[in-house]
Amino acid sequence: MDENDSLTLTKTPTARRPLLGLTILVVEDSRYACEAIRLMCLRSGARIRRADCLRSARRHLSVYRPSVVIVDLGLPDGSGLDLIAELASAIPRVTGLLGLSGNTDMAAEAINAGADGFLDKPLDSLAAFQQGVLAALPETYRPAGPRAVAQVQITPDPMAYRDDMNHAANLLEDHRDGPVLDYVAQFLDGVARSADDKALLQATNDLAELRARGRTPNATVKALIAMVQDRISRRVAI
Repeated sequence: MDENDSLTLTKTPTARRPLLGLTILVVEDSRYACEAIRLMCLRSGARIRRADCLRSARRHLSVYRPSVVIVDLGLPDGSGLDLIAELASAIPRVTGLLGLSGNTDMAAEAINAGADGFLDKPLDSLAAFQQGVLAALPETYRPAGPRAVAQVQITPDPMAYRDDMNHAANLLEDHRDGPVLDYVAQFLDGVARSADDKALLQATNDLAELRARGRTPNATVKALIAMVQDRISRRVAI
């Protein structure tokens, strides 16, 4: 924990800023999803740090100890479940530990791995985000007394979505088969859910189903590449 984190933790949460005093490490490879969390943290009073893979997260955690860690379950260098299990058994333990995924079937696995809660993508409701984080924390970290629940929808900058599309395009340029393609399908599934991009979500689901059957039709991959490129070339991606 650095000096600034220590100072932040002395602040008391309020009804309007219920996460005041918390430092949240978000382990998430999608810039769009992370931007949504950043905006929610800003409105809620929490500080945010980001790691885009397991290696980066472990490097962060070797230097400082956040109050809360939110871990996406599908990361480029492994499963977020492994990091959750590590943090759940670490001494001292982080105060709040949450899993994050667009696949709600993974909620039970995150809890079994040691998470205190689970957040479902898309993350667009400020109230749901605040409630999810607070539910994972001891009562002493929650604001005292009743509070109005903020019914606010969060919309990240579309440029963050284009950043994700560029990342996927770069991977697809060099990898049209094998494990990297499986990761790209998983990555784009999460991004599409976060941005409510139904056409892209359907395309990634189609690819994932074919891969699960041991097939990788070239036409399917080409169609996905064309869809990603189309989103990059638009002035406003979504």
